[in-house]
Amino acid sequence: MTMWGKEFMAQDIEKVLLSEEEIAKRVQELGDQISADYEGKELIVICVLKGASIFFADLCRSISVHMKMDFMGISSYGDAQKTSGIVKITKDTDTSITGKDVLIVEDIMDSGYTLTYLIKMLKDRQPNSVKVACLLDKPSRREVEITPDYTGFVVPNEFVVGFGLDYAGKYRNLPYIGVLKPEVYSN
Repeated sequence: MTMWGKEFMAQDIEKVLLSEEEIAKRVQELGDQISADYEGKELIVICVLKGASIFFADLCRSISVHMKMDFMGISSYGDAQKTSGIVKITKDTDTSITGKDVLIVEDIMDSGYTLTYLIKMLKDRQPNSVKVACLLDKPSRREVEITPDYTGFVVPNEFVVGFGLDYAGKYRNLPYIGVLKPEVYSN
């Protein structure tokens, strides 16, 4: 009998790092904190596609203040496991952010190159403020000086997938964050 679905993907996972329940609890806490911080402000929440999409959806549902949502496509990895250092905008925002408070929602902060580039680009558009919410922060891999304003979890230097994070476009739909077995990405 052939295995299908999440059971099939699970065979590539070395261990579950963060459970579905842990993630849901932390996302709600972040939503509460963001709601308090942006009360009475004109908030635009920008999802960095594709990795942050699941976190973004859950986080937006946990934010209780008025906001607008927008999306940006940014690439610095391709199918590689290490950043290329070259950032490419594949989809820009549709909303003007001039004079608005912007919250960038990202799946993971690793080297920091992508978000440093994105923040600089968005600040050139003269918003009131630009802050970053990351589901995962990997400070051990940081190559530029940047820290998320809102952090879900600090994680070790392991190759993580699930809850929007991928390897070569796969594993995004796992409901948890798992560590990918090295033999999956070393071949």
